Amino acid sequence: MKKVRGIFLKNDLEIASMREAGRIVAIILRELREAVKPGVKTMVFEEIARKRCDDFKVKPAFLGMYGFPYALCCSVNEEVVHGFPSERVLVDGDLVSFDMGVVYDGFYGDSATTVPVGAVNGDREKLLRVTKESLEAGIAEARAGNDLYDISRAVQKYVEEHGLSVVRRFVGHGIGRKLHEKPEIPNFEPKGAPRVPLLPGMVLAIEPMVTAGGPDVEVLSDNWTAVTKDRSLSAHFEHTVAVTKNGPRILSLAD
Repeated sequence: MKKVRGIFLKNDLEIASMREAGRIVAIILRELREAVKPGVKTMVFEEIARKRCDDFKVKPAFLGMYGFPYALCCSVNEEVVHGFPSERVLVDGDLVSFDMGVVYDGFYGDSATTVPVGAVNGDREKLLRVTKESLEAGIAEARAGNDLYDISRAVQKYVEEHGLSVVRRFVGHGIGRKLHEKPEIPNFEPKGAPRVPLLPGMVLAIEPMVTAGGPDVEVLSDNWTAVTKDRSLSAHFEHTVAVTKNGPRILSLAD
């Protein structure tokens, strides 16, 4: 593993381990999506996540990190990130975001998705679609020779063109032997920031957090759950992506 400007570059073997970590995360997220329905308590998703970590013999990445008390971040509606699984019962029309990570062979995998409870349309469908497509727009820019903030610019432009807002308080990040490595990856273009050239071997967790209202958030009294300040709905999608000579490679897919 090489280090350039404080950023760790991974070799093929290290990326292979991260691919397996990402594959496991993707399988867990798929099973969580399949379990979403009205009447389910969100603590059920925590139980699924822990059981599947045991089955795969991997460590839940978030459990105990900085004191976080769960394996899964489970955020509903206006909760943007870092929500707690609980006795809350899902109802038709809710949006539930899952952020999951594991440690495999010393490397982290990290991914997130937002799932509708029952059928949704209108503003809810638009929020989910635009957030997911903004992630795709950002990933498309994760190419060697581009600048890191090409990713940020693509996400921000796509979201704001559709009349939605990107959260600025929380950002994506490099990932590897640590969950949070350099560089930070904002979902907006920071003014005056120095260029950060993208190089083969960089692995990035790109994660747009998008709201139907304003961009501002606040943290609740549990000191973890971040909610939209105006209590508008929020969505969150994330993939772990390797920068390669042949373009971006998504590591957090099930297949």
